[in-house]
Amino acid sequence: MKTKMAIVREFLKRADMLLFTLCLAASVMGLVAISSATRTMGSSYIYVQSFALVIGVVLYFLFTLIDADIFADQWPLLLVAEFGLIALLLTPLGYKDDTGNRAWLRFLGIGIQPAEVVKVIYIVLTAKHITYLKEYRSLSSPLSVFQLVGHLLLLFGMYMVISSDLGNALVFFFVFVVMVFAAGIKLYWFLFGGAAMALAIPLAWNYVLSDNQKIRILLPYMQEQIDPSGYGLSWEPTRARLALSSGRLWGTGLYQGTQTQTAEGGLRSKHADYIFACIGEEMGMVGCIVVILLLAAIIIRCVYVGVRCHSTFGMLVCIGMAAVICFQLFNSVGMCTGLTPVIGLTLPFFSYGGSSLVTMFAAMGIVSGIRYRPKPTQFRAYSSEF
Repeated sequence: MKTKMAIVREFLKRADMLLFTLCLAASVMGLVAISSATRTMGSSYIYVQSFALVIGVVLYFLFTLIDADIFADQWPLLLVAEFGLIALLLTPLGYKDDTGNRAWLRFLGIGIQPAEVVKVIYIVLTAKHITYLKEYRSLSSPLSVFQLVGHLLLLFGMYMVISSDLGNALVFFFVFVVMVFAAGIKLYWFLFGGAAMALAIPLAWNYVLSDNQKIRILLPYMQEQIDPSGYGLSWEPTRARLALSSGRLWGTGLYQGTQTQTAEGGLRSKHADYIFACIGEEMGMVGCIVVILLLAAIIIRCVYVGVRCHSTFGMLVCIGMAAVICFQLFNSVGMCTGLTPVIGLTLPFFSYGGSSLVTMFAAMGIVSGIRYRPKPTQFRAYSSEF
């Protein structure tokens, strides 16, 4: 009979402890950056983030033990949860943040961003659906593509109409493109998709996006025309670039950055949207490189686990999780350097936000669980109809 220590050793051997170590290292570095960024704002931020980290660690190991295939078999409940969480934004629990987006649920003094949870649910549902289509139908048939695109458009449209949160809506779109590409869908569908987008973008620009969203999208490329004074919407992006440039190679030192430590007139969202700029100012280019390398290592590890799991479903889940981190990393770095619009996405594991941190650890726990129980090559993931 195995002793408890032997069981623990076996678990640690089978679970992805490398992925856990990378996630923990990124989160601890994020805690340090948040403690500096919120020095003039009170200590509650670091307490909330620390508590979220503890919950995230617990969920990482919990989801490692949960078989993702069994979890995905409950797809009707997951589908209800996916759209139900978004629909809750219409209730009195939903509220608007300072950007005007109705993207948060608040109760008992706790704020939760449902899009963070929905990302994971969407990845699992899409991976299950694609796996079923590949095994029992044809992934590239018009009916299959219609089903997959219909799910995406319904989710994308519902979330945009209710929340106006373009940033997280774009994450769903990017994840979908990466997952269907990884699944091997015929490339001509991307040509059709590109043509459809070329027709849809002008319509969305004229009839869907608000004036504020249009301005934010154009701001990085037309700052002189939109905000010539520099005291409007361009104020914070400009402060972010100043923070990055003043950090140079080694940074100004923790708790010593001008933009980071200025209570009035500096970066306002320095602990959330602009945490990368704060790291660049106080930890320098070296700190920025460490951030990018840590997240790149997490992305590569997710892809590695997916490629080696010998399961279409497991591979797609891992690829989807990696796609989320990749998109949000690119956006966070881009908006701090003035290359991309500010669309309010967190830098995974680094930005302040309990919902984001807890969900990312749970998502990585699912990846660890896929490594924990690899499937044989001939394994057929589903026998029930979708």
